[in-house]
Amino acid sequence: MARYKTIIVEIQKAFGGSLAAMDILNVSGVGDLASVYAVTDLAIASIASAGMAVAEFIAIRSGKMPLIQVDRRLASMWFSRSLRPIGWQLPQPWDAVAGDYKASDNWIRLHTNAPHHRRAALQVLGCSEDREAVTKAVASWQANELEDAIVSANGCAAVMRSAEDWSMHAQGRAVATEPLLHISATDSAHMPNWLIPAGRPLEGIRVLDLTRVLAGPVATRFLASYGAQVLRIDPIGWEEPGVVPEVVLGKRCARLDLKSANGMATLKKLLGDADVIIHGYRTGALAHLGLDSEERQKLRPGLVDISLNAYGWNGPWKLRRGFDSLVQMSSGIAHTGMVKANKNCPFPLPVQALDHATGYLLAAAAIRGLIRRVTSGQGMEVRASLARTAAILACYPVENGLAAKIEAENRNDLAPAIEATAWGAAQRLKPPLVIEGCPMYWDLPSSPLGSSLAEWL
Repeated sequence: MARYKTIIVEIQKAFGGSLAAMDILNVSGVGDLASVYAVTDLAIASIASAGMAVAEFIAIRSGKMPLIQVDRRLASMWFSRSLRPIGWQLPQPWDAVAGDYKASDNWIRLHTNAPHHRRAALQVLGCSEDREAVTKAVASWQANELEDAIVSANGCAAVMRSAEDWSMHAQGRAVATEPLLHISATDSAHMPNWLIPAGRPLEGIRVLDLTRVLAGPVATRFLASYGAQVLRIDPIGWEEPGVVPEVVLGKRCARLDLKSANGMATLKKLLGDADVIIHGYRTGALAHLGLDSEERQKLRPGLVDISLNAYGWNGPWKLRRGFDSLVQMSSGIAHTGMVKANKNCPFPLPVQALDHATGYLLAAAAIRGLIRRVTSGQGMEVRASLARTAAILACYPVENGLAAKIEAENRNDLAPAIEATAWGAAQRLKPPLVIEGCPMYWDLPSSPLGSSLAEWL
């Protein structure tokens, strides 16, 4: 069986879904991302799983599941960037400090794109915001001690561990015992009378997006492509210039101060009218604000409640801040890449595959929650993590994978429409997924954070 099919089977089993959905899938195109792991197969499988969920949702009303097709070349490319600016440039995705550094005994990665994470790292290191100064400061630390110090200061860092080290680490052992997805049904509500039009199946579905980078926004971007009304909520002052134009496609973006009474009241009102919430706050953060799982279900009976974190839902690191690049360091991916590529420094995946794959899993989970809602009235809670997605990829090493390639991009890869983003004209890659009779497109161009009111249309 092809690798992508094996991965799809694992995903379908995690959902309790039927393997018969495999019969509606066709994969076309050629090429693979150069990696020591099967990154392109993971891309195909995760996108196909989201497409299968859409097809099953359509079949509720039509009685027939439409055929779906995934292009392996386009799937690979969408795992990087889909936006191609015309006459302007996207900002660099990383700030001046973020990156890999050699400590006295091992490599460590600092994630400093967020100002408060950068301040935490620099405070621990006692140096200026200068890469040379950071390099010198890091070199005087042992890697594990520096990781602990930065994390204790509410920063983000990860030591490079081998796959063997991770398998023996308390958090690695905890992740190994977790399911790919934690799924539970919630109390029943009234049966919704959604139309589910075959050509725009998520039309009328309201999705509250409380996510930042990158998996959650990928999920909600996918839901918007099939008609969902996605409202993204960000804190006052929060910006992500390197990724916002890429991931806010099809969404309205508002701001709320959730530490204020008015901000929380508005969020609760929005949640009371939402069908789906996707959130990436650290475990317990919403509960700390008075909006735990029980309260969310009380505000919106039957809610489809999707959450994600970095390092899993059990173990000593379940509350730890993390990002794709850090999980690659912790879980052995960057170390395996270094060894296989014969490098002398961490060698990560060619794309942030953990984020993107998890994003499509979250989208599939949201749609499967909607299926449960419309067929039984029950809501659903689903929890996923980047570390558990990494465990899938770790099962699929590829010999001579670094010799693989995707042919250079050409005009045929781009959709003909010009997207009038808030930053300038741009084109998108053609969609990687085609569902029979149900085109993938977005009603809104990318717009800045905070450009809309915090209200449903």
